[in-house]
Amino acid sequence: MPVTHDKVETLEPSRTGNAPSGAGIAKGYSVEHFTPIASLAGGVLIGLAATFLMGLNGRIAGVSGIAAGLMSLHGHATDWAWRLAFVAGIIATPPLLKIAGFVMPPVTFVAPIPVMGMAGVLVGFGTVVGGGCTSGHGVCGIARLSMRSIVATTVFMIAGFGTVFLLRHAF
Repeated sequence: MPVTHDKVETLEPSRTGNAPSGAGIAKGYSVEHFTPIASLAGGVLIGLAATFLMGLNGRIAGVSGIAAGLMSLHGHATDWAWRLAFVAGIIATPPLLKIAGFVMPPVTFVAPIPVMGMAGVLVGFGTVVGGGCTSGHGVCGIARLSMRSIVATTVFMIAGFGTVFLLRHAF
């Protein structure tokens, strides 16, 4: 059954600290946008996908590593094929859900495209320096009780919190 939303609107937290009308969960966010069921379902699906990839292929569902292996010029065709299927699934899912009748939230850009491009480059650099991304370390590594992944995820989170704090309060 398709998911529909009666009221879809863009929500931009105020830099002055004034919350939009209907604020409830946290300053600047509306209770209308709190989706615990959808969030739980998404988390369960990500966990199942990571479990199946590990159980069936013996591989960790780290998106940066999967993408890097796909872009690598060396490797075996079978290794390349599952990586291509994984990345294609990530890219194809939103349009397929829309075709299936799901209502997709509007895409809004809260920063200029060049700023988002630079942010993407910095995230890519961080995944190389950190030896993985949030999916590899945060989802799969912590589940395996990897100390390296626990430390990496802690650093990701602290850096994210600090960045949001600086962007919202210092600039």
